Amino acid sequence: MGNNVKGTLPLPHPYGRLQFGADLELHFRTLIGAGSNPNVAAVVVIGIEPEWTGRVVEGIAATGKPVSGFWIEQNGDHETVKQASAKAKEYVHWATSLRREERPINDLWISTKCGESDTTSGLASNPAVGNVFDRLHPHGLTLTFGETSELTGGEHLVAERCINDEVRERFQFMFDRYQDMIDRHKTSDLSDSQPTKGNIAGGLTTIEEKALGNIQKIGHTAPVDGVLDKAEEPTGPGLWFMDSSSAAAEHVTLCAAAGFTVHIFTTGQGNVVGNPILPVIKTTANPRTVRTMGEHIDVDISGLLRKEMDLDDAGDALIDMVISTANGRMTAAEVLGHKEFVLTRLYESA
Repeated sequence: MGNNVKGTLPLPHPYGRLQFGADLELHFRTLIGAGSNPNVAAVVVIGIEPEWTGRVVEGIAATGKPVSGFWIEQNGDHETVKQASAKAKEYVHWATSLRREERPINDLWISTKCGESDTTSGLASNPAVGNVFDRLHPHGLTLTFGETSELTGGEHLVAERCINDEVRERFQFMFDRYQDMIDRHKTSDLSDSQPTKGNIAGGLTTIEEKALGNIQKIGHTAPVDGVLDKAEEPTGPGLWFMDSSSAAAEHVTLCAAAGFTVHIFTTGQGNVVGNPILPVIKTTANPRTVRTMGEHIDVDISGLLRKEMDLDDAGDALIDMVISTANGRMTAAEVLGHKEFVLTRLYESA
């Protein structure tokens, strides 16, 4: 269908069949959330059979977004593509007749993540995002962070930032659930994957050191107002922790499914991940990464390490880029065609 109708973007994925329980619920929550994201104008759902196709359609339709579903069983590929393409064409005509409207800044939902971190991440680029969050939180924006594994050793600092006991207990439940999973698989530590080989090459020595750098992204003044499960939508403004994978493409996909509309991604060694729904703004404070991977970087804040700018200057540059992106500027990841859409799985299929 993507080849037949210009202005559409196919999001194929290999999952759904023989999933069950919480894993299946996460699957539906992610697909429905992705289709419901404000960055999506309308949705055509193509499935194998009518029941599960209909469940995704109904979930998206509940938000008021135009959506239609088609399935292959008893129809075949050709007829399904024909019908879906006709509906997609209708939606493209409708969507392209819409006009942008000015909105207040507190309508923005901003998510953040770090990837291929190195020593410059904790020293500069992550604190720059923290500066942005500290400045935007009082204005009523909706903000989120996550990467549960990369809080290990610093989780008590996040718990201390929780706005009340209820939020603190919910955060601790999410973190402990993750630790229980590690224990069930008889993994005594995270040394097989955390820090990553790239992190180690960049100068990070332990997961605790990585966690202290990661936590810099939420700044110093904003409380943690709420806690979300994977791909769960916030119920109001504020700073939200979302239990999520630290894998870049998975995390950004979960943020897209939760309704976030702009993403700030800090990188030290350099990371290319994008997303088809959620524009990913790349920023780095590593001058070597700017030099060797500059085409992937939207905001160069390497001046922080050269003392050519301070955190407020870096925060200004990031806020300007967030607003520019919300107004239609394509991110480097979008221009270069990075559209990674990766579903998080909880356990193997039945």
